[in-house]
Amino acid sequence: MHRRAFLKAAGAAAALGTADTVWGTDPAVADVSQIRDWVPEIFAPLPDPPEHSPVIIIGSGFGAAVTALRLSQAGVANTVLERGSRWPTDPWRDVFCSDDLPDGRGYWHRTSFTTVSKVTAPCDYFGGVLDTTDFGGIQVWRGAAVGGGSIVYTGCMIAPERRWFDDMFGGSVDYTELDTTYYPRVRNMLRLSPMPADVYGSAPFTHSRQWDAQIRKAGYEPTPSDSGFNWDILRAELAGAVQKSATIGRSNLGNSNGAKFDLTQNYLRYAEDTGNTAIYPGHQVNSIQQDPNGTYVVTVAKLDPSGTVLATRTLTCDRLFLGAGSIGTTELLVRAQATGALPNLNEHIGDGWGTNGDVVLARGESELACTGFGVPSAGHITDTTGTPLTLENWYVPGNFGLDLGIVASLAIVRDTTRGRFGYDAERDTITLTWPKQAQDAVIAAARAVDSKIADAAGALLDYSIAGLDANAWFTAHPLGGAVLGQATDGYGRVIGHPGLYVTDGAGLPGSAGLVNPALTIAAIAERNIEEIIRAGK
Repeated sequence: MHRRAFLKAAGAAAALGTADTVWGTDPAVADVSQIRDWVPEIFAPLPDPPEHSPVIIIGSGFGAAVTALRLSQAGVANTVLERGSRWPTDPWRDVFCSDDLPDGRGYWHRTSFTTVSKVTAPCDYFGGVLDTTDFGGIQVWRGAAVGGGSIVYTGCMIAPERRWFDDMFGGSVDYTELDTTYYPRVRNMLRLSPMPADVYGSAPFTHSRQWDAQIRKAGYEPTPSDSGFNWDILRAELAGAVQKSATIGRSNLGNSNGAKFDLTQNYLRYAEDTGNTAIYPGHQVNSIQQDPNGTYVVTVAKLDPSGTVLATRTLTCDRLFLGAGSIGTTELLVRAQATGALPNLNEHIGDGWGTNGDVVLARGESELACTGFGVPSAGHITDTTGTPLTLENWYVPGNFGLDLGIVASLAIVRDTTRGRFGYDAERDTITLTWPKQAQDAVIAAARAVDSKIADAAGALLDYSIAGLDANAWFTAHPLGGAVLGQATDGYGRVIGHPGLYVTDGAGLPGSAGLVNPALTIAAIAERNIEEIIRAGK
């Protein structure tokens, strides 16, 4: 390694921090008055949901939003309960905070947070948009807002290849059905498309062009990735017609200008437009049960944005759809099984959980340049020379505007390790059994491919010196816990409790088949709710 490159890498490591680095001092309670000035909308009085609804949907992410729309179009009134706030967008206002200097708008009731750069920083305690939950060796990221994960995801929407889909699902879902009907339906609803040439050629996406050039030097040909971003808004950012967001490394904590075509702009909006869907933010579901008459009973805490419990209520419904994400849905089911609230749940509740094989990678650039901070992923490759995996072009969050010469990737590795959730009665919470060796294995597989690319491309920097070249201490794609065909039938009907359904990532078997799971979660939700409506149960 050249001395200049070594010094630059060392400087980058110092700027980013290394494992267990702690930045800052004591955490603080959020300055609510300041946040109220920035985003007064989330402090508006919260309406109360009805005492009884024909259908309650818990959560408002991809599976829940699909379910709400299709039920509403079928004339079925439904109540959507979401614990997070309903955040607006504005072309010139900082609705959301930045990734590099987060405040209370960033994280869901945490006092510290470890970034992808392994820097641990204090953060303001408030109801921000990203929930990062620690489970002994793995941290799980998930959305906490109306729109769920679509507010905080990075917009990469790729369908898996048949071979990897079947490898994971084992025939419980027909790939052809998704490929011909439901993937196209979701693509149309979300207006998915690959990055246009003019955006790709702009300065913030220099890292994407370097990524592709390095990939080609290593003998691969990148495939363009469909994205959930609105390219016209990115063009407006480039032209200075709106405040910059997606072109300056903002995504994990939301895009203030609406650059992501998130669920509040499509499925949820269309559902509300029918008049049959009502969305209630600030309503956290703590428990579910079924009474002897078959009615579902939902205990809900009404929260203000700072986390204060304003009221606790019991709601009822005839049918209950769980769309609170892999962690939220699984927690409700595991608790209900352990406490006897849903006594007929089977032995598969809590099983089949995985990280989707997520690994974050950083390799050095091949030529000294300003790589830029453009967020959407331009392309991806699949490698099968060892453990099968996908590498996606990724971005580096803001980092205080410092360009560190990083060419980043997200690896999604084939990983068949599965965890199991249990129940801690003393703390009334769920626990996860998850082996550290699973993370070590996916890191090794991802590092091998990324190192091969770096060597072939003549990367100037070696981030392995600081231990920053690969990490998998977290997952942004938690899946499983109530898997289709095991805890449920093939369409998400929970076995043992008619009228109870799983409609989110909890139904996927720990992996989406070497790709980001959002497209598959939405497509399976489309498939499942169509059959449930057709069958009337």
